[in-house]
Amino acid sequence: MNSRQPLQLHQLDWQEQLAKAFTNATDLLNFLNLSQDHTQSSKPASREFAMRIPLSYAECMKKGNPDDPLLRQVLPTADELKFFPGFLSDPVGDLDAAKSTGVIQKYHGRVLLITTGGCAINCRYCFRRNFPYSEFQMSKSKQAEAISYIKTNSDINEVILSGGDPLLLNDARLGLLFDELSKISHVKRIRIHSRIPIVLPSRITHQLLDILTRVPQQIIMVLHCNHTNEISPAVMTACSKLKQNHIHLFNQAVLLKGINDNARQICQLSEKLFANSIIPYYLHLLDKATGTGHFEVGEQQALTIMKEVKATLPGYLVPKLAREKPGASSKSVLFF
Repeated sequence: MNSRQPLQLHQLDWQEQLAKAFTNATDLLNFLNLSQDHTQSSKPASREFAMRIPLSYAECMKKGNPDDPLLRQVLPTADELKFFPGFLSDPVGDLDAAKSTGVIQKYHGRVLLITTGGCAINCRYCFRRNFPYSEFQMSKSKQAEAISYIKTNSDINEVILSGGDPLLLNDARLGLLFDELSKISHVKRIRIHSRIPIVLPSRITHQLLDILTRVPQQIIMVLHCNHTNEISPAVMTACSKLKQNHIHLFNQAVLLKGINDNARQICQLSEKLFANSIIPYYLHLLDKATGTGHFEVGEQQALTIMKEVKATLPGYLVPKLAREKPGASSKSVLFF
């Protein structure tokens, strides 16, 4: 994106906004009135994992603050190139759980579809930053294979759309997928895991809402919000539209060093989520993906934080502290 050309976001649709996202540190730091000190260290990290940040998300950052918690989540740094023992390219065992092309089944009754390898934003702590999307993301033929797998396994009652970010699919592709799923009677719920309502709220259009609400299944959207500063007025409006259309909203955050690793931040996040009809669901310990070790918060520190959160908030606002272990039959809940 060229930061010298001011944009009026309301004049652009979500795809145009996405096309104008920041893709290099120089433009982003100029936009935020920050020095270019991080530019050189960002370049090698960006070659390993590309930078992408929608303007709507960058506008939530505090200009002039190099330690802004939103900026720290998305700015490539040299720390990503450091070696951390125990950090792997497939930290949660996705590849071992792959049943057929585009289908991952780890838990009873649920399957996960890798709908796309793309995201509206590339978070530097992403657990799938090293995932071989070219082998799994859905072409038309792979989608047909995935639908066939679900149809022939009647114990599957929930389909989880993941990626990448499933809402990055255009309306035509997403509509076809929902139409196919709507015909499978034993599927009771469709769950969408998406960060897009938080980072690109303009994606929540009337056309999208029509796709999400014309199927007989219950629709659950699990958002990914880590910090209260991410919940802008535009995000609130997008979430309100989803809720008004009877879409159940939950949030799962990741506990990240230097971003939200204290009880005050977690409490504020839970309060603001709930004020916008979003249930604070999970707080995940970092999945140990190669390139993310500098974000890790230790388990004991996490437990200490959660004890303070529980002493401060009513129980329904306390997210479950969890981690995902490869091969386990469910997530491991460490505190609730």
